[in-house]
Amino acid sequence: MNSVILRAGTRYLSALLLVFSVYMLLRGHNEPGGGFIGGLVGATGFVLFAIAAGVADARRALRVQPQSIAMVGLGVALLAGIAAALFGDALFTGQWLFLGAAPGEKGLPLSTVLVFDVGVYLVVFGSILTLVFAMEEEI
Repeated sequence: MNSVILRAGTRYLSALLLVFSVYMLLRGHNEPGGGFIGGLVGATGFVLFAIAAGVADARRALRVQPQSIAMVGLGVALLAGIAAALFGDALFTGQWLFLGAAPGEKGLPLSTVLVFDVGVYLVVFGSILTLVFAMEEEI
């Protein structure tokens, strides 16, 4: 396709979808959403860009091979699961760290659950883009 309107609109829509995917990732910790749906929404942004501008331009915009993104995500998710074993708990048990916690206060909560969600996000994002880019290149 060689539509100027589609290319221009897709650039803005892709950026909006990527921002929304990060919102869904972070929102999913306490409400519906999370790594899986965030990864799907983020991949959708790049899929739209690939349809409008071509797979070669989408790969250049991504700057990293999607397979590498998926593998890094798998490693991050695995590390988040193994982190509980360092504290003597069962695998994939959530561990919490409170940053800036003063005595009697909780501070900013960070957890291995969020790290696991980030890993899932990267796995879904990378694997969907790997499949879609491969199918687009076949056509």
